[in-house]
Amino acid sequence: MADNNNFNIDELTAAVTKCGIALKEANAAKDAEAVKNAQEQFKVAKSELKKAQKLAKAARKKNKPAGGKKKKSKKKTTGLGLQSKKSEDFAGWYSDVITKSEMIEYYPAVSGCYILRPWSFQIWEFIKEFFSEEIKKSGVEPCYFPIFVSKSALEAEADHVEGFAAEVAWVTKSGQSDLAEPVAIRPTSETIMYPIFSKWIRSHRDLPIRLNQWTNVVRWEFKNPTPFIRTREFLWQEGHSAFATQEEADNEVLEILDLYARVYEELMAVPVIKGRKSEKERFPGGFYTTTVEAFIPMVGRAVQGATSHCLGKNFGKIFNIKYETEDGKSKEIPIQNSWGLTTRTIGVLTMVHGDDNGLVLPPRVAPLQVVILYISKAADSKEAVEAMADKADDLGLKLKNAGVRVKVDHRREKTAGWRMSYWEQKGVPIRIEIGSNEMKANQAVLVRRDDLKSKATVPSDDTIVNNVQELLENIQLSMLDKARRERDSCISIVTKWENFTAALDKGHMVLAPWCELIESEVWVKNTTKDEYRQREIAKKAKAGETVEEDDGKGLTGAAKTLCIPFAQPPMPENQLCFTSTKGSPGFNKKATAWALWGRSY
Repeated sequence: MADNNNFNIDELTAAVTKCGIALKEANAAKDAEAVKNAQEQFKVAKSELKKAQKLAKAARKKNKPAGGKKKKSKKKTTGLGLQSKKSEDFAGWYSDVITKSEMIEYYPAVSGCYILRPWSFQIWEFIKEFFSEEIKKSGVEPCYFPIFVSKSALEAEADHVEGFAAEVAWVTKSGQSDLAEPVAIRPTSETIMYPIFSKWIRSHRDLPIRLNQWTNVVRWEFKNPTPFIRTREFLWQEGHSAFATQEEADNEVLEILDLYARVYEELMAVPVIKGRKSEKERFPGGFYTTTVEAFIPMVGRAVQGATSHCLGKNFGKIFNIKYETEDGKSKEIPIQNSWGLTTRTIGVLTMVHGDDNGLVLPPRVAPLQVVILYISKAADSKEAVEAMADKADDLGLKLKNAGVRVKVDHRREKTAGWRMSYWEQKGVPIRIEIGSNEMKANQAVLVRRDDLKSKATVPSDDTIVNNVQELLENIQLSMLDKARRERDSCISIVTKWENFTAALDKGHMVLAPWCELIESEVWVKNTTKDEYRQREIAKKAKAGETVEEDDGKGLTGAAKTLCIPFAQPPMPENQLCFTSTKGSPGFNKKATAWALWGRSY
């Protein structure tokens, strides 16, 4: 909030704009609750802006010098920069980053849908190239199935359709004519692919079958639309396979999960925790689900990074998938898996690494790894500037030939400060600066995006290639190490219920001994939701604000299991479940595993 010395009109104006967009999207979605909330937020934002404008006007009047006009000082500005700080307004900061870095363009025609601009789509392509190459090595083949699924096929598996029912988008008309049967746009492809599997799998010789497709998915949700994280349409890969034995299926589940962990850690420098989902959180219709869980320390929320499921024989029974055994004496149902990774990855990357200057990109997924700026002064001659440009082009060619993704910024109409800010916002890992002093000394300055205070002066000869390559690798590893340290500092070990909520409120994930009862997980979710609601109502009442019946009703404060980590600490003998308190289903129940809990997106 602005004070008497600094009325941040730009920040408040941005807030009003953001609230206006949210209101527009809520109206388009015809979500009454969302409209009501958006209207209230819009009203508050406008009121705060008006107050700040009045105070700023009064301050200017008060400070106006007597007897004459105050001499106006010329303030240099880039016209860039974020309106919000990551630590003060995370949602506003995130919106600023993804738009000003040119990753996302809002799509006004349909709320909850977004345009992936080249800068973000290239990141997705790096992920796609890495993952596709790795799964092909193990025998997975590419394919493509239609986007539509019949109503009868989708509803064939009760648990499966129940898990997606609220999010399924239906096509009911062709032109002005009603369709004989509504057709769903895929929320996932099990029910599209598996009727075809029943045709392809007839003999043991047809197994294993291992397919993957890169496609889009539609899930019509609008509770908390967040670009990349939760959208109505998103891009993903989905793998589907069938095996003769459980062992083969289990091996693939873990093989794919390891690849997902590598995508996050090796490419995006984001640490993840591998584990198994609880029964309540497993994939609808599946046998068991494994997951990689990421964490956003700034807001204390986890993000499901990717999942790998064993479906067992459930879908095979429903879609009559059977194969003749090798001895020819019987027919068996194969064991099936499915696994998926989405463009959510880009949102996680942004949230974990970004700072108040914009994106911070790990070198392995950065569309550009190096940008070269030549910085001239007013006193530099035309010939001197041209020499700088030639030097920059020469360095750029050397780096390009060495496999570095590099660009020379030749925009002379823009100031050096503007260009620096522009590329900082886009998160380019290394900036190379060349000025008149560097030209005289045959040197160049290397500036790290992950640590803007870190600058190194190096020779601008052929050795610069090795210097840049080493620095890129150092940045990649340093970003992962920093993110892991920040994540690990936000994990609390709790063995008793009375300490659970306090740890959550610190913005931590909680590792706790658990009895693994579904009823216990439901109780934790409902209890933490209610506690959060009561706190929010109390805050409003204390501030003299009107308390509505539904205030704090949302799941914002609810906790759930993130996973049961594969890396299990030793369990003390006779350890009780952390929910062992009167009134809880876990009362006096023995803990069977350490579970990771938290609030999540």
